[in-house]
Amino acid sequence: MNILMINGSPKGKRSNSYKIASAFVEGVKNNTEVEYEELQVHSLNIKPCLGCFSCWSKTPGKCVINDEMTGILEKILWADLVIWSFGLYYFNVPSKMKILIDRQLPLVLPFMVKEAESGSHPTRYDMSNKKHVVISTCGFYTTKGNYGSVDLMFDHFLGKGRYEKIYCAQGELFRVPQLSKRTDEYLGYARQAGEEFVSGSISDETKDNLDTMLFPKETFEAMADASWGIEKETGEKEDEAYTFTKQMAALYNKSSYKGKDIVLEMDYTDIGKKYQIVLKKDGYEVLKDNFKEFTTKIETPFSVWNDIAAGKTTGKDAMMKKQYKVKGDFGLMLHWDDYFGSTKAQRASKSSKAGTEQKKTNMMILLLPWIAFWVAAAIDSYVGSIVSIAVCALTALLFFKNKKTIYDVLSSTAIIGFSILLLLIDHANIIIPVSYLSFGLIWSLSCLTKIPLTAYYSMNNYNGESALENPLFMRTNKILTFLWGILYVLTSIWTFFLMQSDFSVYTAIINNILPIAMMIFTKWFQNWYPAWYAKN
Repeated sequence: MNILMINGSPKGKRSNSYKIASAFVEGVKNNTEVEYEELQVHSLNIKPCLGCFSCWSKTPGKCVINDEMTGILEKILWADLVIWSFGLYYFNVPSKMKILIDRQLPLVLPFMVKEAESGSHPTRYDMSNKKHVVISTCGFYTTKGNYGSVDLMFDHFLGKGRYEKIYCAQGELFRVPQLSKRTDEYLGYARQAGEEFVSGSISDETKDNLDTMLFPKETFEAMADASWGIEKETGEKEDEAYTFTKQMAALYNKSSYKGKDIVLEMDYTDIGKKYQIVLKKDGYEVLKDNFKEFTTKIETPFSVWNDIAAGKTTGKDAMMKKQYKVKGDFGLMLHWDDYFGSTKAQRASKSSKAGTEQKKTNMMILLLPWIAFWVAAAIDSYVGSIVSIAVCALTALLFFKNKKTIYDVLSSTAIIGFSILLLLIDHANIIIPVSYLSFGLIWSLSCLTKIPLTAYYSMNNYNGESALENPLFMRTNKILTFLWGILYVLTSIWTFFLMQSDFSVYTAIINNILPIAMMIFTKWFQNWYPAWYAKN
């Protein structure tokens, strides 16, 4: 496929629309072999159309102006796909790009076409297989109501409904490094659009993601105001760290409010500045004096937190390297993306309405076969084995609504194996302790893998699979997984001896009390350990 990108922005490769267009091209290249060229319109030597119509009558198909436009027309004819990339300038394309569009007159014939409602002219060359994509950003909070003249113009010379378009509002946010998490996400959707386009068409889901505003109107306007770095009351230049804190506060998601105000104190230790963000039910407030008692305090060099916001490092990695400390309630850090996530609630809501909500893992699916076996088989070997096999079969039905893990499969397989073994040789006093040992080894040995067993299930409470990229979350879960494994390895030992003794009646009591105690410890440790690590 031959691709020509026509970048009409006067900013050239620094333009925000160019970033989106480039991501789209990357997606196309991922799915097909490509010959690629691009034109930076601002640097081209092209003059305005004279309106002499010589290219129609005196020199058909050839312009009388001798400049670079001759070669540009050849490139347009060469391309299978033409991408028109530009920022919105006074509700249309930049002026020099309009010159390029005007100078396409040699590509069409002067005759009128009855079926063309717009009054367009027939093409001089066969353009039937040529595809076009229009990609543009604007500085408004929404694209709605701002692209009317652009649509009319491209409808005229490309044909209504015969081209794809990607319009992105809030385009200036692409130049803000601190917002790269959200803008990179958008570029990912543009890349996906390119992959889908070359395979046939862009899916409705991808179009929906591309049409979703980068940030809600209120958030965008607050960040736009803060980005000027000027005091609203005095017009004087404000402290960089204060501007940064205001922009961070503007990302606050009010729907995450849990009934109590949170006072987040940012103590920038390298520059001796301190500010507070008060997260309220109806919004936020940034304080630079008259501080309140903090709920959570982050002691960090401004340079480190700036790098985190710009995506040069992650908050999780910086914490593991002890580059900042957290004092007070650590809950805010555990649910940071809930409070400061970029339009997360919007997209989650849309996914839910569309019925595309992702499946989640469920620890009970893992435990049910084991619990059934330990309880039922201890009461009656034969009946207990049949019940355990039936439970394994029934838990498989739960995967219609829940996500399956390797440990769910291992559990069902192991219990079916132990149940069959118990049916063949009636030695519950041996097989049941061995099942406890197997259960403990599954937990313990999972600590040697990249993802420990408990992480697969506890991630549901910490932003899903993104939690698996958090080294502190993974360390916490490795410790807990190992402790649970040791508990059940030890359980196999005392279960074996108790079942051989006169105290076998106490086996079930002990084997229920200790896991309950361990569950209480787990709940405490999940909150205590990350907070302890972060403040030391």
